[in-house]
Amino acid sequence: MTRRVFYWPILIIGVLLIVAPFAISLPSKASAGQAMLDNFHPIMQPASVKQTVSLYENTFLKLKPVASGGIAAAGEETALLKGLATGLHLSPPQLEQYLGGQFPAFAQLLASFPQLVPVFSQVGPGLADYKPLVDTMQANVSNYQQVDSLPNFRLFTWFFEVPGILIAVLALLGLGVGWRQRQVSPSP
Repeated sequence: MTRRVFYWPILIIGVLLIVAPFAISLPSKASAGQAMLDNFHPIMQPASVKQTVSLYENTFLKLKPVASGGIAAAGEETALLKGLATGLHLSPPQLEQYLGGQFPAFAQLLASFPQLVPVFSQVGPGLADYKPLVDTMQANVSNYQQVDSLPNFRLFTWFFEVPGILIAVLALLGLGVGWRQRQVSPSP
């Protein structure tokens, strides 16, 4: 009888190991975790993170003054064109035609400034928003590699299920043997 009492807690532990992963939705969460690791794999490789940091520091940060200058230039564009037209003794349509023929890229750039002001105004805040992302990526390359080296997350449910089933079966066998011994034993 005392031996049988020992098997009940073992059976409960086995059943908990079987039921708990499903109670906490481990299969779907582990699958989502694995999908996330797979999706981030190319992004979190050391060379890729190094390239992202380099683009941020050596390209995007250096474009911030261009964005600020573009906002200011958009406000000065009308006066600039008026001053050029006056200095060159051209009417505004003639100046537009002249710039378009002689300096097409510059004319197109000047014409785009007013439409680019909303974009330029987001550069500073955008850089501020992306800085923590870039820093976090850079700081977590080795952490990502360690997590990515774990077995496939979709297997995690089975890390609980298999031991739970084995423990439950062993406990049931122990309880069954004790029950059979009581059935076979003659009554006093």
